[in-house]
Amino acid sequence: MTARRYADFFASAGWQVQIAAEYDGRPYDALIAIHARRSGRSALRYARAYPDRPLVVVLSGTDLYRDLPKSALALRALASARTIVSLQPDAIRFVPKALRSKCVSIVQSAAPPYARRPRHAPEAVSFCVVGHLRREKDPLRAAYALRHIARDLDVRVVQIGGVLDERYAVAARRIAAADARYEFLGELSAKQALQRIASSDALVISSRMEGGANVVCEAIACGTPVLASRISGNVGLLGKEYAGYFQLADTRGLAALMRRYATQPSFARRLREQVRSLQPLVAPEREREAWLGLIRQVV
Repeated sequence: MTARRYADFFASAGWQVQIAAEYDGRPYDALIAIHARRSGRSALRYARAYPDRPLVVVLSGTDLYRDLPKSALALRALASARTIVSLQPDAIRFVPKALRSKCVSIVQSAAPPYARRPRHAPEAVSFCVVGHLRREKDPLRAAYALRHIARDLDVRVVQIGGVLDERYAVAARRIAAADARYEFLGELSAKQALQRIASSDALVISSRMEGGANVVCEAIACGTPVLASRISGNVGLLGKEYAGYFQLADTRGLAALMRRYATQPSFARRLREQVRSLQPLVAPEREREAWLGLIRQVV
């Protein structure tokens, strides 16, 4: 979730847009605050200075599943907002009931790369993990799952992401040295990461909390099945009936799901079909029109 993507939508409509880390006191027609807690002070400053102008607050996963129950600043920002935006519909139930009437859900969009790398039958079944290495992502769960998958089953896990917690990088390098089925690539460009998602058999997202992960939206756009922890942020995007969930932090459960994907073509086909059916949800024009419509409504 970045300010740039939203700024591009508004600029495409001919509106003037200013991106800033903090509110600078100028009389903007509207202010969009990304993260209720992190941008809470800026949101409240704007609301006090211009109470008749719209304040829109976009909720992150840490807002919803960690900060809201205990952050008075985040709650005040939401109370001051004219509109609250979540990145997937299930998130709204975590907003205080008195504020839910202000909520709308706008799913982040994604577009697949222009070309997918062709796959050949003899190749190993490849799972990719994309996301910065930090606790909220539970980033090494797929690497740990390899311990519960027999080595005669031809699978591999490729891990992509910047290091925000060095402990995970140390563990990732140790696993890579001990198991040739696991590869840690570190941080790649957004384009390279998207190409990896598109050319992998499946994406694994094992996060503890997500507002509505863009990486899941990218996998949907690419038609790449997702093996996902059963948390609100993933269920809100993939749907309650999606077949590719495992319980949070359940290493053996993820390993069983990976084995099933690698050995049961009918299961892999089912996940591909379910993901492809979700592609209209992440169409770029859908997100763009939703944001432009929202701003036209509130301004």
